[in-house]
Amino acid sequence: MNTTTVKAFGASAADADLAQMNIARREPTPKDVEIEILYCGVCHSDLHTARNDWGFSVYPTVPGHEIVGKVTRVGSDVTRYKAGDTVAVGCLVDSCRTCSSCEHDLEQYCLTGFTGTYGGTDKHLGGKTYGGYAEKIVVDEHFVLQVPDNLDLAAVAPLLCAGITTWSPLKHWNVGEGSKVGVVGLGGLGHMAIKLAKGLGADVTLFSRTPDKTQDAKDLGADHVVISTDEDQMEAVKGNFDLIIDTVPYIHNINPYVATLSISGTIVLVGYLGDLNPMLNTIPMIMGRKSVAGSLIGGIAETQKMLNFCGEHNIVSEIEMIKMQDINDAYERMLKSDVRYRFVIDMASLKN
Repeated sequence: MNTTTVKAFGASAADADLAQMNIARREPTPKDVEIEILYCGVCHSDLHTARNDWGFSVYPTVPGHEIVGKVTRVGSDVTRYKAGDTVAVGCLVDSCRTCSSCEHDLEQYCLTGFTGTYGGTDKHLGGKTYGGYAEKIVVDEHFVLQVPDNLDLAAVAPLLCAGITTWSPLKHWNVGEGSKVGVVGLGGLGHMAIKLAKGLGADVTLFSRTPDKTQDAKDLGADHVVISTDEDQMEAVKGNFDLIIDTVPYIHNINPYVATLSISGTIVLVGYLGDLNPMLNTIPMIMGRKSVAGSLIGGIAETQKMLNFCGEHNIVSEIEMIKMQDINDAYERMLKSDVRYRFVIDMASLKN
């Protein structure tokens, strides 16, 4: 297969800083869309992959799955896009498209495993897929998304992961006008959960460990803030929430939040992978038909619906723009939660 060489930024080892490198992109096949990347959001998954925190990184790795760009070329069979269109690519670039999950627009749960935008198995070139910290990407049109033209393109980028990760559970659990939604954690995911839940008409409460983020949360649209370390405040919201979206990315005790669910309420984990500690107490779950669930990003059709909703309601992420060359410092700041609320890379800086 013919390829082109493009500039990228990636890691060559778990203990190496990200640095400029060259990677190969395939020439567009008949169903492919070639995209010049304008902006790429910086997700915690990028950092975890670059540093092999999950134990399955393959090097070199080029992170980035919150991509917004312009179409530069399309294959002969592409019908939905043309050169010059503004488009986006999220966490998925392929799946089997034949299993029951894919047939129900749930490509993220493909039974044979979806192909991640980075770190997935590249069926065209072999090896692993490379993500959006690059000049260009080539993607099958099925996995390319339309971007509403009224939105700030840089601030759209985080919608492709942080946005859809919180949107999918909001829609699955039928959040709408009058729903009572809790959000645990105010970071990249949490701030999008507040904005999207509020956009759907819910009454939104942020759970925070300290009062420091109270004003920020209300500025983002939260109706209430509950300090989770204050037993009186937690007792006051006992049995209150239809849905809680827990965005905390590290191990933590979720039992106090289960107690705040209403009868048949659900807490959904979207930020943490791994064992829970302390263990779940099933008594409040059984006595109140309460559920603990998880949710992974969203399918392509659902992601497009989210982008359309954001266009209609003028919802985007709160971002801090950086140059590609600043990515290592950005990772260190992310570890200190020193970002409000998502870094986005201006990919024009990669041309310097």
